[in-house]
Amino acid sequence: MHTARFTLDPAFTVGEVNPRLFGSFVEHLGRCVYTGIFEPGHPTADDKGLRQDVLDLVRELGVTAVRYPGGNFVSGYKWEDSVGPAEDRPRRLDLAWHSTESNRFGLSEYIDFLRKIGPQAEPMMAVNLGTRGVAEALELQEYANHPEGTALSDLRVSHGDKDPFGIRLWCLGNEMDGPWQTGHKTAEEYGRVAAETARAMRQIDPRVELVACGSSSQSMPTFAEWEATVLKETYDLVDHISLHAYYWPENGDIDSFLASAVDMESFIDNVVATADHVGARLKSKKRINLSFDEWNVWYLPEWEAHAKTFEQHDWPEAPRLLEDNYSVTDAVVFGSLLIALLRHADRVTVACLAQLVNVIAPIMTEPGGPAWRQTTFFPFAQAAAHGRGRVLDVRVDSPTYETKKYGEADLLHATAVRADDGSVTVFAVNRSRAEALPLDVTLNGLGVTRVVEHSALADADPDARNTLDDPERVAPHQVEGTALKDGRLTAVLEPLSWNVIRLG
Repeated sequence: MHTARFTLDPAFTVGEVNPRLFGSFVEHLGRCVYTGIFEPGHPTADDKGLRQDVLDLVRELGVTAVRYPGGNFVSGYKWEDSVGPAEDRPRRLDLAWHSTESNRFGLSEYIDFLRKIGPQAEPMMAVNLGTRGVAEALELQEYANHPEGTALSDLRVSHGDKDPFGIRLWCLGNEMDGPWQTGHKTAEEYGRVAAETARAMRQIDPRVELVACGSSSQSMPTFAEWEATVLKETYDLVDHISLHAYYWPENGDIDSFLASAVDMESFIDNVVATADHVGARLKSKKRINLSFDEWNVWYLPEWEAHAKTFEQHDWPEAPRLLEDNYSVTDAVVFGSLLIALLRHADRVTVACLAQLVNVIAPIMTEPGGPAWRQTTFFPFAQAAAHGRGRVLDVRVDSPTYETKKYGEADLLHATAVRADDGSVTVFAVNRSRAEALPLDVTLNGLGVTRVVEHSALADADPDARNTLDDPERVAPHQVEGTALKDGRLTAVLEPLSWNVIRLG
């Protein structure tokens, strides 16, 4: 196997990592909320019904911004249903996931959950622009953020929340380009209502940060034209345009699956190009950033097959939906997607792993039972812990392999982040399923002198998973032999592996 190489130099950087890059997503979908983060009566539940075993894992994961309450769910969401005494809240049909929503967990409980995660956990609230519009968005904003002295702010106080929620980051709807979305709109229709909503929300508070809906995937037939039309209406009113992407091995094509980040990076580059083109046409000096507020490995065809089995008259409460069990292979792809986001930290300033618990999630739970880490938990936790600082520009010289979907792809996918204290962390994936990959990195002017650790997630069984019966089957392990001498880092990356090399 030929050696993969790159050079790191502090003079060549991409940009500063925004902490929001390590966000996640809580939607009223399946068991993400109920028996996920919220389960009154669980042995670990606190007085508000939050599972403390899950809270501990969420803190360990390092999650920052948490998007809520959807997702597809938000396009039928009535925020008024989710406030006030829980016993008085109405039960509603959820068209998005063919379920019954009890509203026992609502807006106040969401804010309480974030506060218990810690000060790094920031609310990212979505407003319903599917079945509702400007007026309801303003009412929610007033209820959540105004201190007191108005009907809606005083209503919040009467519900026991004296302090405003301080929600700064807002999503203007969700996937409004998708025909599956309740209240689906054309780009022109959505662009107008998003602009009207943004303008009105800024009248209440000019400091809000707003995310306009971009395409729900790069494969949508309206991709790029949608972004261009929406941004033409909203460019001076919003701060971010959203991207959503999920990956799975189509028809068992593992080699293409391992190169999924090729598509993610292409998606990012194409949205940046579209946004900057609109800005140029408008002669604006403003720059629109990207909110990659849904991303993950998701075995979507399995969900689509399951959805066809639904009985039309059956509307279960918190059913088991989208509970993908992730393998080592999935975790390596997942780590590569994290690398893609870091490599574009100059423009991707928000990203939300979808989702947080049970539903295509890094954390799994059993009702009344334990919580445990999926294989994907580890890359996210390590990136959130060590991927803070300035991303260095990494241009790899790597052996390649052929994929059916993306053509020739590098076996090495890598990035590096330099922290404020001068330490450097290299994140690297070896996409080869059969061979180890020697790595040689030239370090110029970084001042690092030693390898602090080299951690790898890999296994002789690429299908190994963590389960209820064997929750610790897969975990990162330490790699020996990685060396730093005379400004050169040398290492060997195991086949099909996610690697974290910390230098001090």
